[in-house]
Amino acid sequence: MAWSTRELADLAGTTVNTVRHYHRLGLLDEPVRKNNGYKEYGVEHLVCLLRIRRLVELGVPLSEVGVARTSGDVPPEVLRQVDGQLAAEIERLQRARSDIAAILRDGGPADSPAGFGAVAPRLSEADTSLIHVYTRLYDDDALKDLRRMVETDTDPVNAELDALPADADEATRQDLAERLAPVIAGNLTDYPWLNDPAARLIRGEQASMQTFVDAVVSLYNAAQIDVLTRASLLAHEQLRPEG
Repeated sequence: MAWSTRELADLAGTTVNTVRHYHRLGLLDEPVRKNNGYKEYGVEHLVCLLRIRRLVELGVPLSEVGVARTSGDVPPEVLRQVDGQLAAEIERLQRARSDIAAILRDGGPADSPAGFGAVAPRLSEADTSLIHVYTRLYDDDALKDLRRMVETDTDPVNAELDALPADADEATRQDLAERLAPVIAGNLTDYPWLNDPAARLIRGEQASMQTFVDAVVSLYNAAQIDVLTRASLLAHEQLRPEG
């Protein structure tokens, strides 16, 4: 029995381009050509292609498939490495399914930061964007704390901060900062790591802090940043021991 390239690909459950790719990599031997110039594949090519496809289905890299063809098998350490990668991918997919279930249940935007779908509707665009940045800076425990902060925060002062225009006057800024300070002080008390977040960072401290500063400057207007700065200073003053 002899097959053309397309027939071989169909029989093996793959594509002509894949067969040609395996030829280029030297994984599949080139067949002889008929007098009319067309390739003519035999059973040995089909079996070789099916063996390659089986290894690919298992997740074995094509570079190791070539080693297997030469040595007769895939080394156990390679299979263990592939298994570890598959386990990580399964974990990622399970998290994705859990996140999708939460999005469908809570009605939050699909692009909400992971774990924040339920509270996303109450967040401003700037706050949501900043949390996205946080997910690349802080560890899972820190993000859980941030989520609890959002979940329990019902003070209307935050909505006022979100709506604050860039040209807000001095009196408005100071008043808002004074009312925001107790909220910040409460978070600093409930989550002491906020005073020194270095231990919760998953990247270098200097690069993380610079990323945070750049994000705040980009996402919030000058008046909002001014209020946040003032409120933070007032909050630390409120927490400073007397005497």
